[in-house]
Amino acid sequence: MSEVAPADARRLRGRLASGVTVWTAGRGPQARGLTVASVIVTEGEPAHVLGAVGDLADLLDVVRETGRFVVHVLGEADRGIAERFAGAVPAPGGPFRGLDVADSAYGPVLTAVRTRAACRLVDEREVGYPILLDGVVDEVALGDLEAPLSYFRGQFRRLAEPPRAWEAQGPDSAVPPG
Repeated sequence: MSEVAPADARRLRGRLASGVTVWTAGRGPQARGLTVASVIVTEGEPAHVLGAVGDLADLLDVVRETGRFVVHVLGEADRGIAERFAGAVPAPGGPFRGLDVADSAYGPVLTAVRTRAACRLVDEREVGYPILLDGVVDEVALGDLEAPLSYFRGQFRRLAEPPRAWEAQGPDSAVPPG
């Protein structure tokens, strides 16, 4: 049994900078979305996206029902979208209202967010308070994301340092020269 207090675990998590995503699922009036910053993408065949979602989130029920979801990777310009789906700002008429949204077999697509993955739910398990959702990535759209939105110490933030110049090792290489 761990002797770590939940508040200490929460503070530890707050010291880890992470990317910001919005997960969507469902259609029409059943469509739901949620800002998720605890996300892992694993390479492989197949690739997986894992995300920690609160056990009371409306999104969780819709993902369980449909077995599908869309993960949108947000940039600095999408901060308002992150706040809206996190419930941090009022969203009269719901978080999708006023956004350009397209239906897909996986859930609502926020068309202004160009980097996204369409996923199939393959597993879920309780990990502390949240539920860890595991989805196989069926489709990927890679938009031009020069300035990602990050989450650190309970706040949405921008990265302070501009990206470094990498040698041409492929379109999305993260391998530094030398």
